Amino acid sequence: MLFLRRIIFAFFMLATAAFPVITRAASPRLSSITPRGIQRGAEHELTFNGNNLGDAMGVFFYDAGLEVLEVKGEGNNAKVKVRVSPDCRLGEHVAQVRTATGISDYRTLYIEDLPVIDEVEPNSDFNEPQMISLGHVVNGTIGNEDVDYFVLEAKQGQRISAEIVAMRLSTAMFDPYVAILDEKRFELATNDDTALALQDGFASVIAPADGNYYIEVRESAYAAGNNYRLHVGTFPRPKVVFPAGGKMGDEIDVRFLGMPQDELTSKVKLPERDVTDFGVFAQDDGGISPTPNAFRLFQHGNAFEQEPNNEIAQGTPVELPLAFNGIIETSGDVDCFKFAAKKGQVYEVECYARRIRSGLDPVLNVYFADGRHIAGNDDSRGPDSYFRFTVPEDAEYVIRVNDHLGRGGPDLVYRIEFQSVQPALTLGIPRNERYGQYRQQIFVPKGNRFGALITANRMNFGGDLLLLGENLPPGITMQCDPMPGNQNTMPVVFEATADAELGGALVDFLAKHADPNQNIRGGFTNRADYLIAEPNQSLYRWKDVDRLAVAVIDEVPFRIEIQQPKVPLVRDGSMNLKIIAHKKEGWDEDINVQLPFRPPGIGAGPSVNLPKGQTEVVYPINANGSAEIKDWKIFALGTSQGMWASSQLTPLAVADAFVRFELQRAATEQGKEAFVLCKLNHTTAFEGEAKAELVGVPPKVSVEPLTFSSSTTELTFTVKTEADSPVGKHGLFCQVTIPQNGDSIVSRGGNVELQVDVPLPPPVTKPAPTPPPAPMPTETAAAPEPVKAPEPPPAKPLSRLEKLRLAAQQRQDARNQP
Repeated sequence: MLFLRRIIFAFFMLATAAFPVITRAASPRLSSITPRGIQRGAEHELTFNGNNLGDAMGVFFYDAGLEVLEVKGEGNNAKVKVRVSPDCRLGEHVAQVRTATGISDYRTLYIEDLPVIDEVEPNSDFNEPQMISLGHVVNGTIGNEDVDYFVLEAKQGQRISAEIVAMRLSTAMFDPYVAILDEKRFELATNDDTALALQDGFASVIAPADGNYYIEVRESAYAAGNNYRLHVGTFPRPKVVFPAGGKMGDEIDVRFLGMPQDELTSKVKLPERDVTDFGVFAQDDGGISPTPNAFRLFQHGNAFEQEPNNEIAQGTPVELPLAFNGIIETSGDVDCFKFAAKKGQVYEVECYARRIRSGLDPVLNVYFADGRHIAGNDDSRGPDSYFRFTVPEDAEYVIRVNDHLGRGGPDLVYRIEFQSVQPALTLGIPRNERYGQYRQQIFVPKGNRFGALITANRMNFGGDLLLLGENLPPGITMQCDPMPGNQNTMPVVFEATADAELGGALVDFLAKHADPNQNIRGGFTNRADYLIAEPNQSLYRWKDVDRLAVAVIDEVPFRIEIQQPKVPLVRDGSMNLKIIAHKKEGWDEDINVQLPFRPPGIGAGPSVNLPKGQTEVVYPINANGSAEIKDWKIFALGTSQGMWASSQLTPLAVADAFVRFELQRAATEQGKEAFVLCKLNHTTAFEGEAKAELVGVPPKVSVEPLTFSSSTTELTFTVKTEADSPVGKHGLFCQVTIPQNGDSIVSRGGNVELQVDVPLPPPVTKPAPTPPPAPMPTETAAAPEPVKAPEPPPAKPLSRLEKLRLAAQQRQDARNQP
């Protein structure tokens, strides 16, 4: 049983804004599409539910076969009429809404083959079921402790299949149970969780006699459920397909396994290129399976096991780079394949089982042909196995696969793929909220700009990357620099012309290696998390897409820009960036400004606020001592009332500090002076005079700033204390300000410690001792020889600091003389 937990999605609910002529809605959000499934070959009206969809203008569908006929916004939702072609792919599809003011999240809906009927209550009693007929999809709902019963007529030998889509609707944590029963309430087939449908289930039987048959649907633990789609018909419902992969572009024979009758064989023409979540459908005279069986698209063909091959010495001879396919058919079964490989070859070895929706939990090991073990793995890919294999010598090798628990079955299918280590590249946009897709799209206001961070995941290669920006919607251009090889994030700004038409597209957003001799390209991918629950915030439902949604939207009433700095930001330095807003006449609201991209070693606050009534604000930034020295590009992103606009890409030079200070620790007593001696180490010459000042001095302590030039090598700060200055150790730092190009370069020259002590108390004066009585006169003795006093040691030379202190004392004494 699954422990249900409420799923929390962090939505940004932004207020609507208004300004003359143009009425703005906040960023559009899409939470669901209803109904959750529609029949192909017909027209339908869909409701896109969410927030701020009232200005909907279009819908992006990620697959062919759905045509948008009409879009009408209604409050927070949108009504969309679509036409679904008769050959539209069955199963899960992805859609998102394009509005006049943005692009929504993407969500899923199901395309179905059979007509739909609604569940009708009461149908919770076996003796009072809802009458249906084969060849329908039931749109139903399970409440708390609810059970839905349906009854249908079937002939002897007729196939009865029932597949439920519930958790796969990605709406709620609903773990359904489905059963087929006869008139006497005997269970003919039951199902809860499956390798194919995960938490969803399916059941299929051959009717043993003419009569009525019942289908039971409930939550597996009689808890509260949610909406479901129950497919009931005579269609084939295989558990798995074999082989579960093939070479792209080929036509191959496949066998559908795990059905109550004989297996089904079919020819399948595979696509020429990789397709996200590709699958194949079982089809015969009884219909077509409602959802596909997962299928791998590979660059190479297939090889198949030949029994007996349980022992290493019996390994089926195969050749690389073919994929090895087999079935662990009986308990304790083991399959071995023998292949030759050359020393130094490196392979990514993947065993696909659960990822192709087989029930096998594979364990994979590779050996020398004489049985010596080399490497192995169990669960590197969830329950599936993976390891990287470096061939130690020219020889024959054997790879061995078995089930982790020693199970077997006619549908425990697997495939092993050896892939040479190849470079791969994927692009993305970082998440702006934990579980949502907020601002993972590109929506550019007319006559304005929108900035985003683009991330790159390089696998098995390095080097600079170039974003291509091909096939953008008309009127949109892209500004970006190459992504350095040591970076995985880059700032990109998209700009729309003032006369660009509202519209958009799903873009195959690509990048390539900057070296033309490297044939490395990759594209955008994104994952939406839909259902997350215990244990450990596990991800139960998600959806991946491979294109980027880009659109031109209505103009917004402000533009922002960064005033280009006239000086570099130096290491251990700081700078105030000036952000300027150009507000449309009649509109004056707060604008929150962010700096999404910070070059390595550059820090800044999360945002600054440009208040209502103002058009400028400063954004403090700083560089640490190891900031990467380079000419970078940055941008500012402004938001107000759900509207977004960015600045241009602005150069920001990061340089080494022009000068660094070596400061000597100083100590003094309250009421006295101290001297901080500084040695200057120049790295870059500058013109004119710079200023150095000690920052962080405690109360009742004063230090006058000093000036210096490029030729200055030493400075001395005079620290003045008062009788009640704070006692203790005080950390100070030297702030350096260098004028350049009418601006200032500000940096931290160095740190120093100042110690202030309490003065020692004056010595205590003692009374003069009483002189002893005069001695009695005695016979005078001869005077002893005088003892020669030792010569004083030579005077120790004064240090520079001691000389400065002596000079200061002499000046003080001179001032005290009358």
